Amino acid sequence: MILGAGIMQLPAVRLAKAKGWRVVVAAKDICPEIEALADLTLPVDLRDKEAMVEAALSIDKIDGVFTAGTDFSTTVAWVAESLDLPGIPYDNALAATNKSIMRQKFARYGVASPSFISVTKAERIEEKLGSLHYPMVVKPVDNMGARGVRRVDHKDELERAIDSAVTQSRTGEVIIEQYLEGPELSLDAIVFRGRVTICGVADRHICFPPHFVEMGHTMPTAMAPNSIRAAEKVFKSGIRALGIGNGAAKGDIIITSTGPVVGEIAARLSGGYMSGWTHPLSSGIEVTAAALNVAMGLPPGALRPIYTAASAERAFISIPGRVQSITGLDEALHHTFVEELFVRTAAGADVVFPTNNLEKCGNVISKAFSRSEAVSAAEEAVRKITIRLEADRKETELFLFGDGHSPAFAAGPDTWKAVREMPPFRGSLEALRRGGEGLAVLPADIPGGLSPDWHGLDLGQALSRLSAVTGLELFQPGPAKIILGRAFWIALLRGSVQGALYFFDTLLKNRNRPEKAKELFSKT
Repeated sequence: MILGAGIMQLPAVRLAKAKGWRVVVAAKDICPEIEALADLTLPVDLRDKEAMVEAALSIDKIDGVFTAGTDFSTTVAWVAESLDLPGIPYDNALAATNKSIMRQKFARYGVASPSFISVTKAERIEEKLGSLHYPMVVKPVDNMGARGVRRVDHKDELERAIDSAVTQSRTGEVIIEQYLEGPELSLDAIVFRGRVTICGVADRHICFPPHFVEMGHTMPTAMAPNSIRAAEKVFKSGIRALGIGNGAAKGDIIITSTGPVVGEIAARLSGGYMSGWTHPLSSGIEVTAAALNVAMGLPPGALRPIYTAASAERAFISIPGRVQSITGLDEALHHTFVEELFVRTAAGADVVFPTNNLEKCGNVISKAFSRSEAVSAAEEAVRKITIRLEADRKETELFLFGDGHSPAFAAGPDTWKAVREMPPFRGSLEALRRGGEGLAVLPADIPGGLSPDWHGLDLGQALSRLSAVTGLELFQPGPAKIILGRAFWIALLRGSVQGALYFFDTLLKNRNRPEKAKELFSKT
């Protein structure tokens, strides 16, 4: 019985079917691919432990229960304990889900982890912080995917961060922990009769502070061997402290200047395309198949890599708005070394700039026999994809012309000053009636060396993409043209190709409404 019926559970369903097992899948929502593969699907809410037990008892015979990439290893343990199936005790699964209990266990057994406190509201919080100091991290105790997680650098940010995290917690409980600086690793392990076997170590690529959005991961890690060994050691210590004696474990380990520290450990395999895709692609080993075996009380089987390759996963994202179209998907999928492309949005869907790992628009996965080739392939494929947004959307303009968001290009104060001193436009608004043919771009005094945008496009590449998509003759002004100035450049610097396309499309949509066009030009 597999709990969860989304893309992250698809490898488990496929592998269980390949073993010749009868597969029952339970979840409130069932994706079409799993609906087609499963022998039986049951529409049960994963949060409802008792209903899940009733569903399991309604089936002739269940030999094992399993999940991967969900929040609900506790439900798995509850069902396993209720039906006397292989697994870990419910209390141990709870400790591997509730971050407050987890931290207490780590402290009891001497496992390196951040110092923390637990709270349920922001009232008089400064009195409770003790030795904690800024920056700190606020997290809901019982959620995954970085939902509700935020770094807090100043006192005046703390209450808002706590209130936000509480809304993402099923129990209404939040932890505040010490922020630790350092690169992060993601590790998977199979545990059988107390023996822990590490099954993959990946570099995590975390972006967009104060949030913690994973824009991809790469296997194998590029970390030094001594750091890998130290990370594996503390991971194993954490697994034992949580009492995971049979099953799977997933760990996030921070490599600090004083050594590795456990961010968190879950009693399941990783989500985020690691256990189901990048690990088998880089090693030839289906760690999910091993975890399924253990869930059935069987030995995991061979876990030593069959070959050594590299695999990279990279996400593509959007600024806020409503999707008009997505182009470049075929080119991305058929790019050299690309193995998979997952698209999580579509025309007509609302999108946001991600603050957690569930708000991304899609993912590309590559495989090559060198790490550099795998990374380049995934990143180049992502750069081929363009999400074009509908014109005239308040949420898009708030992102492009408001404050508080990470700009696509990290321009310095001198660049922003130069852009804001540009005229809004030159020429006559009458030129708008000619559509794109009546537009050109005023060159900006922007120094070279700007960091690429969040997909790796540099400023020149972003302008070239804009020209290719719109036909806009960028720097060819003429007497019958309107020359785009300040607001265009702000949209480009804040939103890259998407921002510039939005500005272009909104301008043309309002080409017969000069007052609306002037309003757009006046944005700063």
